Amino acid sequence: MTEPQLTATALNASADDAAGKPTLVLGPSLGTGAAALWGPIVPYLGDDFRLVAWDLPGHGAGVPSSAEFSMAELASAVVTLVRGLESEGRVDPALPAFYAGVSVGGATGLQLGLDYPGLFSGLAIICSAAKIGTPEGWTDRAELVAKAGTPTMVAGSAERWFAPGFIEKNPVVTTELLHTLQDADRFSYAHACRALADFDLRGELGRITDPVLAIAGAHDAVCPPADAEAVAAGVARGRSAVVPSAAHLAPAEDPATTARLLLEFFAGTDGA
Repeated sequence: MTEPQLTATALNASADDAAGKPTLVLGPSLGTGAAALWGPIVPYLGDDFRLVAWDLPGHGAGVPSSAEFSMAELASAVVTLVRGLESEGRVDPALPAFYAGVSVGGATGLQLGLDYPGLFSGLAIICSAAKIGTPEGWTDRAELVAKAGTPTMVAGSAERWFAPGFIEKNPVVTTELLHTLQDADRFSYAHACRALADFDLRGELGRITDPVLAIAGAHDAVCPPADAEAVAAGVARGRSAVVPSAAHLAPAEDPATTARLLLEFFAGTDGA
């Protein structure tokens, strides 16, 4: 295993628009791309933060991974990415930095809190959990996708990702997200599945001391609200919230509500 290479996407309208603002690092859900997942929420957060989203290997703008990686290595890669942005002058290390991630991006946020305490002033764990699914389920999915490709995941993901009626009412958003999944590198997708197969921080949550907000979608069958409540109860400084209209991709499904929860949470942290 080795630390994967991550690709960052700046989501503010311009470099000038991001200047002088604290950084909010945005993590993806498996199968999604930074622009498709987080684009809908930019109008609600761009006035307050420099928005930097990262793509999983082989997803969106991400470079495909050449070897398997663990969730700890994925978290380490996020740190490498942020340090690189600081050295390039694209992120101001003198200003606070916050993190928000969805599903595997949220799991990465918990890993960051465990392995790099204090790096971020607040962690938002969205539609995620300290353990997602089962090792057998992730291993089976990895084998299927490595052989048959990511298009095999489109129909099932459409059912899991979105609340009832969302696809019909929001065809542009859903089409962009599902196209990103269909175009993702199958081996990189499989590598992420295997990382999730080994991921289980349920016994480690008490060691996470950063402020944590765990957000769930009320219709999420993958990571239901009980998972968010367990994360909030398990960490040292946690609370949970629910987006009533969302399933598994809250920032894209209900950007206004998700942004309001994020802004309220980050405003109350030590780094505000």
